[in-house]
Amino acid sequence: MSQISPQQIKLSFPDGNVRDYEAGITPAEVAKSIAPSLAKAAISAQVNGAHWDLQWPIKADANISINTMKDDGPALELIRHDLAHIMARAVQALWPDTKVTIGPVRDYGWFYDFDRAEPFTPDDLGAIEAEMKKIINAREPVRTEVWSRADAIAHYEKTGEPYKVELVNRIPEDQDLRMYWHGDWQDLCRGPHLQHTGQVPADAFKLTHVAGAYWLGDSSRPMLQRIYGVAFKSRDDLKAHMHMLEEAAKRDHRKLGREMDLFHMQEEAPGQIFWHPNGWTIYATLQDYMRRKQRVGGYVEVNTPQVVNRNLWEASGHWENYRENMFIVEVDEEGAKEKTINALKPMNCPCHVQIFNHGLKSYRDLPLRMAEFGSCARYEPSGALHGIMRVRGFTQDDGHIFAMESQIEAEAKRFIEFLADVYAELGFDKWRIKLSTRPEKRIGTEESWDFAEAALADAVTAAGYAYEIFEGEGAFYGPKLEFVLTDAIGRDWQCGTFQVDPNLPERLDASYIGADGAKHRPIMLHRACVGSFERFIGILIENYSGKLPLWLAPQQVVVASIVSEADDYVHEVVAALQKAGLRAEADIRNEKINYKVREHSLAKVPVILAVGAREVAERTVSVRRLGENKTQTASLEALVADLIAEATPPDMR
Repeated sequence: MSQISPQQIKLSFPDGNVRDYEAGITPAEVAKSIAPSLAKAAISAQVNGAHWDLQWPIKADANISINTMKDDGPALELIRHDLAHIMARAVQALWPDTKVTIGPVRDYGWFYDFDRAEPFTPDDLGAIEAEMKKIINAREPVRTEVWSRADAIAHYEKTGEPYKVELVNRIPEDQDLRMYWHGDWQDLCRGPHLQHTGQVPADAFKLTHVAGAYWLGDSSRPMLQRIYGVAFKSRDDLKAHMHMLEEAAKRDHRKLGREMDLFHMQEEAPGQIFWHPNGWTIYATLQDYMRRKQRVGGYVEVNTPQVVNRNLWEASGHWENYRENMFIVEVDEEGAKEKTINALKPMNCPCHVQIFNHGLKSYRDLPLRMAEFGSCARYEPSGALHGIMRVRGFTQDDGHIFAMESQIEAEAKRFIEFLADVYAELGFDKWRIKLSTRPEKRIGTEESWDFAEAALADAVTAAGYAYEIFEGEGAFYGPKLEFVLTDAIGRDWQCGTFQVDPNLPERLDASYIGADGAKHRPIMLHRACVGSFERFIGILIENYSGKLPLWLAPQQVVVASIVSEADDYVHEVVAALQKAGLRAEADIRNEKINYKVREHSLAKVPVILAVGAREVAERTVSVRRLGENKTQTASLEALVADLIAEATPPDMR
């Protein structure tokens, strides 16, 4: 009787080498076939670009690379994912009646949601951490199996885990149900995971806090307890992150907003901002700066309605795809049988197409760069609101460029250079570019996607920058560039965007007359530099820890009297500063000068001038800069000249 030969597959390695293996070989076995040292160091693999557990079989020809702890992305994903399981195991070891749900990786760590009658306390977090370290130090094996749906449901019904039963029922029929064991503790999970608990650094994680979270984000479902943790590859990395969190707490724009008297928010207007005079000064100054930059950059400024009939939103596709995020306005129009249904605009682009469509456009008019400081309203769940960073009412530095396809690359390069200049002048020298490419579900031909993606990539290169490719993250109608800036304490903020859109001009029947005399569709290029002014001001406040550059500071100078006999001179100094265009105020209260200095320093006033009898006699001022303990004496005339230069916006110097 003849034996059937095992099926052979070919695995291609990053160095170009190709090897034959039996189908079903695991990455762990592949690593062992290369070198015992690699097998020992291996933590996972990349198989055809997918993150692959060392235990998973490879059944067909594939590209493969072996990951070790030196590969930061895969290593951190595995460490954080394993810690989610280890934490859930620790919680159930300490409180066996606790029900487990889900525990995904996020940001710098993970969270896991639990159903427990008693609330977790800070002391509980310490106990959980201690139990987690016991599990890690035990170096117990991690193993995985694929189960049938019936077996999985029966198991979770037997162990009394109703949330897991619901999750199993939510998984599509064509997907495997994979189970993982960390030691003797089991969880439903896609994987991948490390090979034993001891591969997790025991001194590089920290449980940070507990918060409430509805099951599956549904407010009609049970409220669970969510424990958050952070994790890194080393103790030093953890220490640096915890220091960053401490700095972030000190710089929190909500805290500084109170101290600097910038804004407030209240229940009667959730997700919307009451700007105080100081805050609105920052807002107006930043907007004036962007207005000047855009004017020089070749943009025409427009303004469009905030309330627009649903017909336009239906035509643009927003009513179908974005309806749940829109604020609806119903009006009883005189004589109408039905109410007129309008919506507050969540974005400006459909209205900009209306301006483009008003009057005949020629290819000679393109590119047409249109900008608006457009006030928008979007519904955000109350739990997602965060100070002025995540709001329901906001204004964008929104722009749309109507162009021919052949102009995409040049306009993208021009915008990158524009954005780089703005970011540098606002104090952000470190930023990077992400190129998001075609998603699985998309419109348009492959040729049009090839052209648009290449145009954006070539524009970035021509502007002198590198980019990261984010496969499949583009919009369904076109690729995009995203600009991610890094602040003073190392946090990333995605602010700017540049997006290619042939879809909206098609839907809203935009056209121009080409050189051939025929009608053609323009390409619409969506672009924003700072994005939401509200969010960007929050970023600025936190980046500078409230110590804004003099040109942006709401109160630039305070002149404080040391003795009441100096009051007249204080007003004279203030008048001279205000005449020079500086935002200066007098403080002649009957308080000690140290008290005044402390108060204005807390409010982050950049320059405090102290005036006493000697200063009156000598026609000078004592100058104290924010953050400095020493004072300097200067003549009034010399000081005014210096402050005028410093307070001039960077684009006007």
